Amino acid sequence: MAHRPKRTFRQRRADSSDSDSTQEPFAEPGAPGEQADLGPAEEGLPSGGVRAEAAELPRRARGRGRGRGRVWASSRHAARAAPRLDGGSDVLGDAGQQESRAVDLSTDEEDGTHRSSESKDDQSSSSNSSSSLEEEFTSLVNIPDAAFIQATYRKRELARAQEDYISLDVKHAFTISGMKKNTEYPESEPDGHENIIPFTPKPQTLRQKMAETTATRNEETSEDSEEDKKYQDIWEQQQMRRAVKITKGQDIDLCHSTESQTVKKFDASISFPPVNLEIIKKQLNTRLTLLQDTHRSHLREYEKYIQDVKSSKSTIQNLENSSNQVLNFKFYKSMKVYVENLIDCLDKKIINIQEIESAMHALLVKQAMIFMKRRQDELKHESAYLQQLSRKAETSTNTSLAIDEKTQWILEEIESRRAQRRQARVLSGNCTQQEGTSSDDELSSADMMDFQKSQGDILQDHKKIFEDVHDDFCNIQNILLKFQQWREKFPDSYYEAFISLCIPKLLNPLIRFQLIDWNPLKFDSIGLKQMPWFTAIEEFIDGSMEDSKKEDSSDKKILSTVISKTIIPRLTDFVEFIWDPLSTSQTTNLITQSRMIFEEHSTCENEVINKGKQDLLKPIVSRMKKAIDDDVFIPLYPESAVENRMSPHSKFQERQFWSGLKLFRNILLWNELLPEDTLQELGLGKLLNRYLIIALLNAIPGPDVVKKCNQIAACLPEKWFQNSAMRTSIPQLENFIQFLLQSACKLSTSEIRDEVKEIILILVKIKALNQAESFIEEYHLDHLKSVIKEV
Repeated sequence: MAHRPKRTFRQRRADSSDSDSTQEPFAEPGAPGEQADLGPAEEGLPSGGVRAEAAELPRRARGRGRGRGRVWASSRHAARAAPRLDGGSDVLGDAGQQESRAVDLSTDEEDGTHRSSESKDDQSSSSNSSSSLEEEFTSLVNIPDAAFIQATYRKRELARAQEDYISLDVKHAFTISGMKKNTEYPESEPDGHENIIPFTPKPQTLRQKMAETTATRNEETSEDSEEDKKYQDIWEQQQMRRAVKITKGQDIDLCHSTESQTVKKFDASISFPPVNLEIIKKQLNTRLTLLQDTHRSHLREYEKYIQDVKSSKSTIQNLENSSNQVLNFKFYKSMKVYVENLIDCLDKKIINIQEIESAMHALLVKQAMIFMKRRQDELKHESAYLQQLSRKAETSTNTSLAIDEKTQWILEEIESRRAQRRQARVLSGNCTQQEGTSSDDELSSADMMDFQKSQGDILQDHKKIFEDVHDDFCNIQNILLKFQQWREKFPDSYYEAFISLCIPKLLNPLIRFQLIDWNPLKFDSIGLKQMPWFTAIEEFIDGSMEDSKKEDSSDKKILSTVISKTIIPRLTDFVEFIWDPLSTSQTTNLITQSRMIFEEHSTCENEVINKGKQDLLKPIVSRMKKAIDDDVFIPLYPESAVENRMSPHSKFQERQFWSGLKLFRNILLWNELLPEDTLQELGLGKLLNRYLIIALLNAIPGPDVVKKCNQIAACLPEKWFQNSAMRTSIPQLENFIQFLLQSACKLSTSEIRDEVKEIILILVKIKALNQAESFIEEYHLDHLKSVIKEV
């Protein structure tokens, strides 16, 4: 081996946690293989400031090394860091040598090839100032030679290869596994401090303690240097990176093995409360009580579960053995599905039904408004024309009457329709009908075609509503058959479900669908009793009445409820917007339908039905009042104008009187449906006394007046005069009785005496017996006393 300069290893003070447990302890002075002399590299160490800096480095390293563990390094690192100093001096290397670090012997082999060059540089750059420092540490550290280091290294590797562990005699704290893979290439292995990471501090020897004391003394005379701190930090970071790199895959197993060996020690300093037998017994009893309570609750739950299991098994067995219950369940389920589908279908179709119903109602209202407006316009223009004629007659001028084109056209239209009606009466053989009693409801051919076309389009859309629906969901008879089966099989559940209250609501859309083309004001309109839905409901109710157990069955109210909720609202719309009280045919048909409805209500009286009845009667009374106020007009002309029965004034007055008398008759036709006081107020108080009597007083006494009085008396209901003890007529007829007496008085003094008997018969009919007797006695008409006695 070539000339190798002597090296001096100095220990660096670091935290105990970074100590290398695998580092060989320093040999004692005088031990074999150690050399006490210093190399020439340290003889050239500069004196003064350099020596102070070298002494200061260990002190700063100790201050920064606390908490980071002990870091092991060789003099090679100090030599590498030396050229970075100013002037190429080896101050950093000398400082590393003065830090007195314990070096693993394994690192010397790696650095052996570099020491000769480093020592030559050290010799050239060192001065005599390092001789004193070398003499100071020579007595403390003896450096082994290369042969000793090589032999020791091989011995350790051989021990690892054979026994896979390091003997405790070598004084290692533990070995690192995985070193065998590097034994094949010993020269390429890194230094010992790169492979072995210490985890426990090693006891210091006497020399180490002396070196530490010497370094402490040198720290007092040194000064901090920012540049030294910088290079010291760099050096420490390099060492830490090398250590982490080597032990990256090994430290995890070591940590787990160390933690597994750790045993938690018992702390004897903790004091416990005194233990008493009574306390232990009490705690055990408490614990036993809690466990017993829990056990009892578990037993109760267990028994409950057992009972539930038994009950479920019994129910399953009963259901399996009983086929009737299975069938019952299937029936109820099928009814539930059927009703849900029926409701869903009706919910979707009710919108279309309402649209068609509204369209038809609007068409009929439009037609009724046309008739009403035309009658009022014609009455106004004809009256104005006659007034102009009266003024012309009063002025006795020969100038022609100026009539505008509209009035002329209206008068021609009026006369044309009257001629057609007279021709129709002649063909039918009814020649006794008076002018003014016919309903003026004829439409022109163009208007009639438009009406029929619109009505046909609505009815065509009406047919398409349920064309995609099965009969079971749109045929009322099929729907009621489903519920009839339920009532026959399970009557208890049927009545408990209040099906009688649900059926009218379910049938409401379907009945309204059938009533779209129904007009109760038309003469040829089908009656309610002939409608399919009416007969189907009657059959359903009759089947319910056959059940003797349900004599007071709620199904009896189904028909009356349907009428109250469906038919009466429909009929009310006709009364309010379409019905013409001056039309006898419309009034007669409406009375027929209303009478049938009230008869059905009479069989089942309740608040709902009474309310529906009142809802229908109120608009009837209101519409008749409006007709009296708007449509009755009987003008009064001078006697000279009406003497000629063929004059336009006389004809117009006669037509208006008979028109008023026609309304009077139509009003009194409601005598069995409306209350008597209401009819007497409308017919007698508002119409007879206000219009008809005044027209009769203005007329010339004669057979025509008696004829008119007979027609008025014929309209009066016989029900009002059925009381045999009645000698005086009702108060509202007092004016009519006085007019009869005046007419009889005038006729008795004239040549027309046969008409007096007719007047006495009228007085007897209306129960004005006292007035008739007084008149007979006054005018000595003894031959008429027999008329009174016959009553």
